Amino acid sequence: MLESLASSRIPFMDRFAKIGPNGLGFHTTAEEVTRSIDLTDKTIVVTGANSGLGLETVRVLSLRGAKVIGMARTIEKANSIKPIANALFMPLECDLSEPSSIMRCTQTLIKSGTQIDSIICNAGIMALPQLQQKYGVELQFLTNHIGHFMLVNQLMALLTDEARITIVSSSAHKVFAYPDGIQFDNFSGFNKYNPQKAYGHSKLANLLFSNELANRLNGSHQTANAVHPGVIRTNLLRHYNPILKYGAVLVEKLLFKNVHQGAATQIYASTHPDIKGVSGKYFSNCNPKSTSRHGEDQMMGKRLWEFSEKIAKTISQGTDWEDQ
Repeated sequence: MLESLASSRIPFMDRFAKIGPNGLGFHTTAEEVTRSIDLTDKTIVVTGANSGLGLETVRVLSLRGAKVIGMARTIEKANSIKPIANALFMPLECDLSEPSSIMRCTQTLIKSGTQIDSIICNAGIMALPQLQQKYGVELQFLTNHIGHFMLVNQLMALLTDEARITIVSSSAHKVFAYPDGIQFDNFSGFNKYNPQKAYGHSKLANLLFSNELANRLNGSHQTANAVHPGVIRTNLLRHYNPILKYGAVLVEKLLFKNVHQGAATQIYASTHPDIKGVSGKYFSNCNPKSTSRHGEDQMMGKRLWEFSEKIAKTISQGTDWEDQ
């Protein structure tokens, strides 16, 4: 089936959407990735599960028989997912910008003794027009990275022996990130805030978190990988100006994925048997891809982990972070 998919691509489109060595590529959908996969008896956590890629991820995982733990900022948003999920679906409130919400969520799972086969760190906010902070931390960095850092670390004891952790990063870690990488003296965002650079900063942090986590899991059968889902017209674009948003409609057939295609890579990394045991990689279009030089910087990743621990400890005590 995958071979026929590849052969059906017209040459013009292949310039924009090459098929990878595994027969998957730009246009591959999440349903196609999982067509031969049975996820019965698997339990998978998905953050940001109530819209966009998260919602499609829940739908397809549920279709393949998985028990999905769908996390959203409010319990109302989490409950709204039920109509597209199977009967095993478990809604949970988890506001990734609020340590107490993360703690309540993880404690619920710990007390229930839930065993987790995969965590898909999908939630995110993008390109906030003005600097917004919470606990003294720039909000995109707090939500996209620190919140997931706290969630994953609090759930480690619940992971099965071959559990997979998938962190949704972005090509923005190359395109928009600061030239010198992680801004260890500017987690507040006060220093020349730029919406796109702040987003790229958080996505580089996602990638480095995944890499360092993979290093720390080395020796076990558990894995951690990062993914670029592609450029998708989801709610993440709501902060862009109208010209860019509606201009996107005109070129989306060439350059943009739909949500069915956008969810494919994170589901591939989280479930596909072909990459069992593969860890510390970055995937795009369901195939391995190179990162920026900062994305490969192990020392930067280790340092970020140390700072992330400090930030998490500080804000969990209800204290604002102050840049060192």
